[in-house]
Amino acid sequence: MFTREDLSAMTENLKTQRDELRVRLHLGAADARQEWEQLEEKWSQFETKARQVGAATAEVSKDVATAAEQLGQQLKAGYERIRKSL
Repeated sequence: MFTREDLSAMTENLKTQRDELRVRLHLGAADARQEWEQLEEKWSQFETKARQVGAATAEVSKDVATAAEQLGQQLKAGYERIRKSL
């Protein structure tokens, strides 16, 4: 099961990747920038879900945590695609 600790670790890891890629994107290709913009929308959704997990009851947090985990995995994959294209 995806725990709050897992979510916290994932959030910190994604923040680090996001910050590094933001700097590299200034030199990157237009395709990478377009994907970045799409990932930024997902990042906003991820942050919202992560906050909801912190505020939710145990029963509700399972669904929210699952959604946050899925968004996190999508972000991770997207960041990796951008990293490879740069």
